[in-house]
Order: sequence, then C-alpha cells, then structure tokens
Amino acid sequence: MQLIRSALFNVTMYVWMAIVGIACIPLLIASPEGARWACSFYARSTLWQLARITGLRSEIRGTVPTGGVLVAAKHQSFLDIILIWTALSRPFFIMKSILRFAPFLGMYALRLGCIPVHRGKRTEAIKLMLAEVRSGKREGGQLLIYPQGTRVAPGAKRPYKVGTFALYDQLKQPCVPVATNVGVFWPKRGILRRPGLAVAEFLEPIPPGLDRATFMATLEARIETASNRLMEEAGFPVAIDPQTIGDPVAHAAHDVAGGKHH
Repeated sequence: MQLIRSALFNVTMYVWMAIVGIACIPLLIASPEGARWACSFYARSTLWQLARITGLRSEIRGTVPTGGVLVAAKHQSFLDIILIWTALSRPFFIMKSILRFAPFLGMYALRLGCIPVHRGKRTEAIKLMLAEVRSGKREGGQLLIYPQGTRVAPGAKRPYKVGTFALYDQLKQPCVPVATNVGVFWPKRGILRRPGLAVAEFLEPIPPGLDRATFMATLEARIETASNRLMEEAGFPVAIDPQTIGDPVAHAAHDVAGGKHH
C-alpha cells in the first residue's frame, strides 16, 4: 500500500510542477521575485501533498539565517532541497550544469540566479562560482551549496570538497551548516516514500576567517554529527566508519564539533 501511495505522490509532484510552472510563467518573466514566489508556492504545496498522500511529514529546526550567508547542507534527496528552500528568505543555489535543461526547474533556477557548474571539472567550477559571487549581480541572499557535491545515501561516505572553502574565503561571511535525515524516508533512488518525520536542521554558524583545514574539519564534523543524530532519531542505525578509528584528523574534527576548539 505504501508503494502505491508513493507512486501516486510521485506522479502528483511532477504533474503539479508542470501546472505551477506553466501557470506562473508571467511571474517568471516579470521578475526574479515573481519566480521566487512561484517556487516557494510549489515547494510548500508539495510538502503538504507529501504529508497527506504518503504520511511523510517535515520539520525545520534551528535558527534559520535571514541575511547574506553561505549555507552548506547535507544532500540526501530532492526532499532536502524543497525543505531548505521553504525555510530561507532569498536562497539561490550552486547546481549541476545539466539541470539548466530540466523542464521548468531549469528556467526558474536560472531566473533566480542559481549558478550552474560542471561536475568533475573542479577548478573550472570553483573559478566560475567565485566569478559569479564577485560580480555583485545579486542583492544579498543565502547562497546554498552541497559540500559533498551530490546526493549521499544515509550511512554512505563521500568527501567534502574544497569548493565550499573557496566560497567561504571569498565571501567573508558566516557559513551555516545544515544537517538532515531525509534520505531515510525519501531515498536517493527508487519511488518509495516512507512515513515519518523528515528534518532539516540549521546548525551553529561557522564565523568567517578560519583557515582551510579548520573550516573543512569543523564543517564536516558538525554536519555529519548532527545528521547521524537525526538519522538515529528516525530509526536508521548509523555505523561508525572503521577508517576513522585512531585517525587523528577524524578525532580533531569530532573535537571541533563538540566545541573543544574555538
């Protein structure tokens, strides 16, 4: 039965995207703010449909930033994108270049000033991201990046990429980490949507001015520690990676997350 509910929701989600995308084209043409309203309306109504059809509710925790900050989030599925979007006042994204051609999603994202980058071309991507940020074409807002570069399934390991530090160093703004457990309920692949409570949690901001090693260790430790806690809360058993046992870098990162380094 849950699989049937999930399939129904998936069809509804994409049909609704087409309906809203077409109906709001005048807003898209009129201004970026019109496009932002359309995206927010779609995101909130989709979360409502998700809860009613599949029983998967959602919740935002922590202090949501309102000014100009860099937001670095754990990425497990499309659901965390929707959740974070509904929380932020003026978000724009670092996104995969191929998404420019996605129906409706691509044209709205570009209108909002999202930055497309090519996966696998790290140096080129970082240069493009920095050039876009330096251009000053945007009026503040929250720049959202996924520091692991792609969706990562619960329990899987993937390195944090240096592009996040490059933006943090250039912007001279706080970086707000975001943890999540959405992959437990809405997996990276497949159509099943499990009932429960999906959470995106905004964590303690990382102040500007840290060196690369300290920043990257702090960011990864905070996001991974909080995401593991949220996944365990959702009933997902989080195993300790044996590769980190006795690893001084991993232990240093853990200490940073616990507030032992300032």
